[in-house]
Amino acid sequence: MIALASGVRVYLACGVTDMRKGMAGLAMLVQQGLSADPFDGAVFAFRGRRAGLIKLLWHDGVGLCLLTKRLEQGQFVWPSATSSGRIALLPSQLAALLDGCEWRAPAAIRRPMLAG
Repeated sequence: MIALASGVRVYLACGVTDMRKGMAGLAMLVQQGLSADPFDGAVFAFRGRRAGLIKLLWHDGVGLCLLTKRLEQGQFVWPSATSSGRIALLPSQLAALLDGCEWRAPAAIRRPMLAG
């Protein structure tokens, strides 16, 4: 898994993306479809129609990076299209998403009320 600095911005491209696209095609989609700069260090996540594959695109300061992850079982939870075409996530939410977990409403950690 990638290690993200605390100030890194993460965006999900809402809806369905053609997963045949590579780095150049996804970078163009970020520029034209999401109205964002693919070279500013933000992480952009894309999901296809089958929902078991996710691609992350980011520029690390040297070049474009593309990470692909396929779940063996289950599907990535994904929002439908929004007016901007993207939603922002926290790096911790991206980590949960990549683990195949529910990232939208994580379970609250229960603290004990009494010791003993």
